[in-house]
Amino acid sequence: MIRDRDAKFTTAFDAVFISEDITVAKIPPRSPHCNPHAERFVRSAREECTDRFLIYGRDHAEKILHEYATHFNRHRPHQGRDQLAPLDDPKVIPFPTARIQRRQAVASLINEYRPAS
Repeated sequence: MIRDRDAKFTTAFDAVFISEDITVAKIPPRSPHCNPHAERFVRSAREECTDRFLIYGRDHAEKILHEYATHFNRHRPHQGRDQLAPLDDPKVIPFPTARIQRRQAVASLINEYRPAS
């Protein structure tokens, strides 16, 4: 597991992973560029999701974050992938259509669009 050097990650935190034979690797101090994909996902999840909700406990947080992660990986366009979502097939050419269907995601906070069937 790659983690930063935040004080909230104590020796006891590392011991849990070590007891499961998981190697814990610490990135250098003040170096978020060493773990950019995780840092970017956390930033996106905060800005686009958790900062906009009043979360009522762990179950509620898990439900919202699960739905956001699904949106992030299946529907949200990414600039580094030519506006494709991570799970999109880059070889598929979208079929132009005049009819578009809207789906509300993440408690109606985010809208996803796709061709109507």
